[in-house]
Amino acid sequence: MLNRIQSLCAVTGVLVILTGGAQARAYELVDHSGPIEANETILETVGSKRVIAFFQRENGRCAVSAVVFEKTDIDTGKTTAARVRTTLRPDEMLSIDSSDNQVLGLQCGSNATTMTSWIRTIS
Repeated sequence: MLNRIQSLCAVTGVLVILTGGAQARAYELVDHSGPIEANETILETVGSKRVIAFFQRENGRCAVSAVVFEKTDIDTGKTTAARVRTTLRPDEMLSIDSSDNQVLGLQCGSNATTMTSWIRTIS
């Protein structure tokens, strides 16, 4: 039993060492939400920005509403925000960029019944 535990620990240690050396590639996509249903809230942090968004199916398209705002300044407590509204055809994508080399992508599903979201770091 002790030998099995030691062997398991050794294998785990090797895997940690091997995966710890892996580097992220530029434009690596990270899936955050999987399929997002209509009227489901999308909450994302993109660099120094925060995004709250949702979509509704409208005439076979994704009608997207998003509010983009700066993380609150702890000293002043003030934030600034901008509302973005657009309509995407199936498979079209909306990109929201931050000055911190990150991009939030929102893509309308093939039947406009779902969306997917992801964050990409540009290096």
